[in-house]
Amino acid sequence: MQTTVVGNYPKIPNRPRPARLRQAINRRDRGEITSEELARIEDEVTVEVIGEQVEAGLDIITDGQVRWDDDQTYVTRRLGGVEIGSLERYLDTNTYYRRPEVTGPVSWREPILVRDYRFAAENSAKPVKAIITGPYTLAALSLDNHYGSREKLALALAEELRNEVQALAEAGAPIIQVNDPVIVFNKDDIEIFSRALTRMLNGVQVETAVYTWFGSAAQILPALLDLPVATIGLDFVSGRDNWEAVKSVRFDKKLGAGIVDGRNTRIESLEQIEESIRRLSESVPPADIYVNPSCGLEYLPRETAFEKLKRMVEGARRAQPVAA
Repeated sequence: MQTTVVGNYPKIPNRPRPARLRQAINRRDRGEITSEELARIEDEVTVEVIGEQVEAGLDIITDGQVRWDDDQTYVTRRLGGVEIGSLERYLDTNTYYRRPEVTGPVSWREPILVRDYRFAAENSAKPVKAIITGPYTLAALSLDNHYGSREKLALALAEELRNEVQALAEAGAPIIQVNDPVIVFNKDDIEIFSRALTRMLNGVQVETAVYTWFGSAAQILPALLDLPVATIGLDFVSGRDNWEAVKSVRFDKKLGAGIVDGRNTRIESLEQIEESIRRLSESVPPADIYVNPSCGLEYLPRETAFEKLKRMVEGARRAQPVAA
């Protein structure tokens, strides 16, 4: 059993610490500092959030996605054939993203995430997994003015982003996690989702995962288990049906167990975390469980996210089976 996170980590601390990154972005937008100076501050904040994840005791961390404006634009703004458009609400949250607008054939031109991964790996005492947004979610949350169907766009994105996945594998990422949550809202598209993800991960030789959140994957869990990934990430907070779904199938992959609420400031008790892990261990061997929050942590104050992670780690340790 290992502990990890789903992806992003709060960039901005609560007072009294200064919100250096927010101030730097505003100053860059006003032309008071250069993009290079902003990048230096992004590096510094990345080191901060890596340190907090390590201090919390996680086994596997991420770079916190400090440089990402949102899950969609950071990847798509560097693809050919895509422009960044209007602000849109992100699923059922009070956060927003700038909707990618597909104006021509999408094309991968150069590595997008490799430098970020290498920087994080060089500054972490713990293993770092790479995060990339999945092709179905990107297609579903984009405005398509070229392909004429979500299926064609998702498959085109998968074909191009396979280059990025390969680049991350060659850079040494031990795990590549695809965050592709929108499928739980559009379960009828599971065939499109599966074809796109399979195309994106074709030939990848490192451990891979796909994570969903904000809903139940119960109806599509058998199809998810057929995907060419090692780990399926499920949200057991918003997706209450996932508890019974995991029991109803032969779960022969690793489970990303989203049992700590990434959207609520209430900190779970050790007993609650331990009981959740033991309940899941009836269906999945503990050695095949990644214990993690239900989603990314950007919806929480940074100090609260840190405390939740510490509590999650301690609860996982208490639930860890004693070696014979």
